[in-house]
Amino acid sequence: MAIAGLSWPRFRPHLSTPTLLVAGVSMAVTLAHVAGVGRLTPGADVLGLVESLALMVLVGLVVRYVPSRRAVLSAPAAGLTVAVWVLRVFAPASLLEGVGVCAFWGLGALVAAAGGGYLRFLDVRQERAVADGRLALRLRLAGDLHDYLAHDISEMVAHAQAGQVTGDPLALARVEAAGQRALSMLDRTLDMLHHDRPLAPGGDLDGIRAAAERFAAAGPAPVHLRMDPALVVPPETAALAHRIVIEGLTNIRRHAPRAGRVDLSVRASSGVLEITMTNDGVARAPNTRHGGSGLPALTSLVQAQRGDLIAEAVSGGWSLTARLPLAHSPEWSPASSSQTTRKVSAAPSA
Repeated sequence: MAIAGLSWPRFRPHLSTPTLLVAGVSMAVTLAHVAGVGRLTPGADVLGLVESLALMVLVGLVVRYVPSRRAVLSAPAAGLTVAVWVLRVFAPASLLEGVGVCAFWGLGALVAAAGGGYLRFLDVRQERAVADGRLALRLRLAGDLHDYLAHDISEMVAHAQAGQVTGDPLALARVEAAGQRALSMLDRTLDMLHHDRPLAPGGDLDGIRAAAERFAAAGPAPVHLRMDPALVVPPETAALAHRIVIEGLTNIRRHAPRAGRVDLSVRASSGVLEITMTNDGVARAPNTRHGGSGLPALTSLVQAQRGDLIAEAVSGGWSLTARLPLAHSPEWSPASSSQTTRKVSAAPSA
């Protein structure tokens, strides 16, 4: 059984019953010798030692590979058999001496169980790490598809609706351009999955200006953008700023279709990049029961960069404000100590 368990990986999860049978036979032989029914033959001590070592191997294999509900029976049975086999060749002078000798041999089974348990722990930890990595990747992909793809699709819908009302001949061209951007996003995601490449951050400060222009072209609300053309920030911060703007514009398109003005400010001051977006199309918070996970997921990304994000109702509209640290600065307090990060839970979400 020990050789089979070591040689055939597929057999290892099914070792519980064979181990119980082997342990039962071994225990019966030991009891027969203790009761005087059996008798020693030449080489019995060596064979018993080999049997004990094989049982230790089975204990280790059972603890590592057999499901816990079944291992809890077979592993202790095999361990007990290992501990008492020595009574075949040794007659203790007292009960205490017998217990001591059996305990000494039982240490081998304990060491085997500890080794199997440790290896099982490593396997479980590796499986959890892989599962956590897959979950993080799925969430990252879901967030990217939600933020960028939903924005492009909502833009396509807005252009199509505007074209039906006004008969603008450029509407179809704008729908096509938005569709091409959506397809590019899908291609980038599929390429990353097929070739196991890291998902590079998308978007930059120039993308913010382009997104504002496209939003204004797709609907009645112009975007008044205030951003220094010479502003330079780290790529990761620029990508997150672009993502915040995309999410904010998408929320305005979904929850404030009657907005007549959008004010967008992107500026850097005291080591902090601040993005502020307000619109006049929402007098109260939309019903969040039917919302998605856009802003909560965005909050997690902002917090990961030690930033703050707040979405709240303002006089006659809605405001979204994000503050991202450009570098570690004594003037900047961590997001965990800020009140703004916690207010986002009540914000509307795309």
